[in-house]
Amino acid sequence: MKIGLQLYTLRDETAKDMKGTLRKVAAMGYEGVEFAGYGDVPAEEMRDLLNELNLEAFGSHVSLSNLEEKLDEEIAYLKTIGATYVVCPWISPENVSKGESFWRALIEQFAGIGERLKQEGLQFGYHNHDFEFALKIDGEFVFDAMYTKLPADLLKVEMDIGWVQYSGQDPLAYIAKYAGRLPLLHLKDFRKGEAGGQIDTVELGRGDLALNDIIAAAEKANVEWLIVEQDTCANPPLESVQTSMDWLKTNGHKA
Repeated sequence: MKIGLQLYTLRDETAKDMKGTLRKVAAMGYEGVEFAGYGDVPAEEMRDLLNELNLEAFGSHVSLSNLEEKLDEEIAYLKTIGATYVVCPWISPENVSKGESFWRALIEQFAGIGERLKQEGLQFGYHNHDFEFALKIDGEFVFDAMYTKLPADLLKVEMDIGWVQYSGQDPLAYIAKYAGRLPLLHLKDFRKGEAGGQIDTVELGRGDLALNDIIAAAEKANVEWLIVEQDTCANPPLESVQTSMDWLKTNGHKA
């Protein structure tokens, strides 16, 4: 498995200096990046920089609005930089609150998006939070229903394992359940607050997740990319992603 970084973690840094931030990420030992915006860098320049840094652009988080309104532009950019995965990263609370009818329509919409991306040689995926485990469709959590109702060639799983555990589900069971359909795993650590609730995400190894067991399960499930992501950082974000990489190296998950 390769080690990647979701650049949303460094959103403040990439907003100021996308190219310089990518250089720092490569120097830390990350093998690839998952984009969350491109910092106004033209696709050809981005491709050349990534090649220079030996960083693989394996995928990108693309908002639902861009999937609906700017899909052609996204496809062109991603094909230029050599990406494979196009991932819907988030659904707005306004849409989530619409309930079952929204999700049924969204799954149908995802079928069309997935087919278009497949025709272009790209793969569509979905990245979860916790709200996909708060509603059921036809007896299944929304998380599971979208994968039951759509074939694997139209929708892959990008499982955020931190949110899976946060929602009260078993991370190891969910990884095993989607073996073979789970190319991307967001490796995220949470820590319980003093009152028993959850606080912000923390660096790998500083939270409550059994990360070594999770990584072993991911390997058995043929995960391609372990992706470090920290939604919010108490420490400077560049320091946080370095700390997480150090943990991976110390625990034998990175040469």
